[in-house]
Amino acid sequence: MRKWVLSGILASEETYLSHLEALLIPMKPLRAAATTSQPMLTIQQIETIFFNVPELHEIHKDFFDALLPRVQDWGHQQCVGDLFQKLASQLGVYRAFVDNYEVAVEMADKCCQANAQFAEISENLKVKSTKDCKDQSAKNSLETLLYKPVDRVTRSTLVLHDLLKHTPYSHPDYPLLQDALRISQNFLSSINEEITPRRQSMTVKKGENRQLLRDRFMVELVEGSRKLRHVFLFTDLLLCTKLKKQAAGKGQQYDCKWYIPLADLTFQTIEDCESTPIPLVQDEEIDAIKIKISQIKNEIQREKRTTKGPKAIERLKKKLSEQESLLLLMSPNMAFRVANRNGKGFTFLISSDYERAEWREIVREQQKKCFKSFSLSSLELQMLTNSCVKLQTVHTIPMTMNKEDDESPGLYGFLNVIVHSASGLKHSLNLYCSLEVDSFGYFVNKAKTRVYRDSTEPNWNEEFEIELEGSQTLRLLCYEKCKEDGEITDKILAKGQIKLDPQTLQNKDWQRTVIAMNGIEVKLSMKFTSREFSLKRMPSRKQSGVFGVKINIVTKRERSKVPLIVRQCVEEIERRGMDEVGIYRVSGVATDIQALKADFDSNNRDVSVMMREMDVNAIAGTLKLYFRELPEPLFTDELYPNFAGGIALSDSVAKESCMLNLLLSLPEPNLVTFVFLLDHLKRVAENESINKMSLHNLATVFGPTLLRPSEKDSKISNSSQPISMNDSWSLEVMSQVQVLLYFLQLESIPTPDSKRQSLLFSTEV
Repeated sequence: MRKWVLSGILASEETYLSHLEALLIPMKPLRAAATTSQPMLTIQQIETIFFNVPELHEIHKDFFDALLPRVQDWGHQQCVGDLFQKLASQLGVYRAFVDNYEVAVEMADKCCQANAQFAEISENLKVKSTKDCKDQSAKNSLETLLYKPVDRVTRSTLVLHDLLKHTPYSHPDYPLLQDALRISQNFLSSINEEITPRRQSMTVKKGENRQLLRDRFMVELVEGSRKLRHVFLFTDLLLCTKLKKQAAGKGQQYDCKWYIPLADLTFQTIEDCESTPIPLVQDEEIDAIKIKISQIKNEIQREKRTTKGPKAIERLKKKLSEQESLLLLMSPNMAFRVANRNGKGFTFLISSDYERAEWREIVREQQKKCFKSFSLSSLELQMLTNSCVKLQTVHTIPMTMNKEDDESPGLYGFLNVIVHSASGLKHSLNLYCSLEVDSFGYFVNKAKTRVYRDSTEPNWNEEFEIELEGSQTLRLLCYEKCKEDGEITDKILAKGQIKLDPQTLQNKDWQRTVIAMNGIEVKLSMKFTSREFSLKRMPSRKQSGVFGVKINIVTKRERSKVPLIVRQCVEEIERRGMDEVGIYRVSGVATDIQALKADFDSNNRDVSVMMREMDVNAIAGTLKLYFRELPEPLFTDELYPNFAGGIALSDSVAKESCMLNLLLSLPEPNLVTFVFLLDHLKRVAENESINKMSLHNLATVFGPTLLRPSEKDSKISNSSQPISMNDSWSLEVMSQVQVLLYFLQLESIPTPDSKRQSLLFSTEV
């Protein structure tokens, strides 16, 4: 496989060199003519248009000449990593080329207009055909060839990724290729915002090319129904298409649903978008899809370990694809509305404010180029829609489950993030940041800092604990709190994202990083705790406190039925947190939570006074932490397997009898504390229209906290398949959520009298 990949790289390099050579061919006569009495171009014009082309040719010629003999003389231990590392170290030449690219194209265009002879040359550059590319003898324009190095930059990381995928960890090439990939990825991310795929689709007018800027799968709201669309943004229009169902043996085809010239396109305000009625999908339905996805992935892993043929795996992959499409269709609930100049509007549903801002920015930037309105004939529209098959850059539905088995399945566990400070603000602002991570292919808001008022250098120093579910990216959005038309609004000021690199984060230490965006820099620190460690319940050595101490010891010491910490946190949340959006879901500041934990552990009598000054999310976080750190879960290790079995019963009468009997079998402090907490959570859910916390959302937050066993589950911890382990864990978490949701949905729970309790404890349940 390594040799096959390298052979492909060699063929690609040969073609690329022929493109660079086609650029070099006219350079010599142009340069020679520049010193005569009738120059076609000046020396400066030649150097601008062909800037760094000879240097790029030399770099890749050296690389090709060194790689070819090694591939021809192939052996399993053959090393090529040093060549790729050297190639990556020379990316500075590309940096300079990319910086000059726009100037070079503009200069070439001006020279073509001024000199007919040069225009003729620039439209008819011949590329020498290679043995693998017979069709390359066609004529190419200067502009097309100048884009080749820009395109090469975006592909270099893919090539390295493919090679690394088929290089064993033990091979001496592995660390060298990893280093080359890291350099390439860092380089690519530094210029990503400046380069967009400029793929020619069809000629609009002589000298003007319509180019593709981006394409995405999106959900469109059509007459109250969710429809999956593939949206293409060109330099002059937005095109919404539907992927046709594929007939056997036929390739992909698109149907055009509508288009809007960018000159006619307007955005509705966020307020207008949010007033659009959106058909909401129940969280239970979303979780059911996630469960199916995890189960199918487990089945695929099992099939791969058996001797069955690939047909069974293909069938499962088809099922997986269907569930992924369904999840993409059902998940997003944030409106993104565009309209044409006649006022006809179209509504997309997306999962993140980040994406909404991204689309607005790229369209507005393009609109500055002052395009005129136009209309396409049916033939032009058909040609454009047909061209989308070749132009598309996104080929599959963007779900994390589409990744190859040996690709990173993402991070599972907890990410601690400290948002330190921001710099680069030109005026004093009221600023706050929100953090998002991806989960099952779409992004979820996880935390936000307090609003730092009237400052050009906000200094939050706030720590958050974020749960990761196969996450690969952390996004940060900076919002300004400002007044518009007498109303306080939240305006996105800047946004940025960073890849969560498992290798960097596996280090137990804090990793400092800076996210630079729109001239603003935000300093962060991150520390990751894998699920293996974050799931351990660690009993406290200090029995005088409350955290990590058995609940019966705490209630006996306090002479209470419900621990004081639970009662005080619940009272404070009910006093001022019932209308807090995302209460229990949005992370509180970790330093505040640790301060409250220390006060409760030292029996500080002023803790209730301290709580009144604290952000309510920190109090909610303290309550969750208390239950998470119990040395044994509230539902006990002994009864946990029975609860998991009871919730899976299909007969509703048998399920109710089993679940209630199990609940009433809990030790008295556990049972009374749970009933107290349950009543509180139901009251929180009564305010769902304001706080956005449904019974299901609350069950998702508290289920694992109350039920997760104190010891690692052997069937998970002994698994040798990391992806399978993560999916097994997901299924177990879903079961824990379902148990708590069952009790939350019961109208009432009969509290046992002493006779019933003694009877239950004397018999086997």
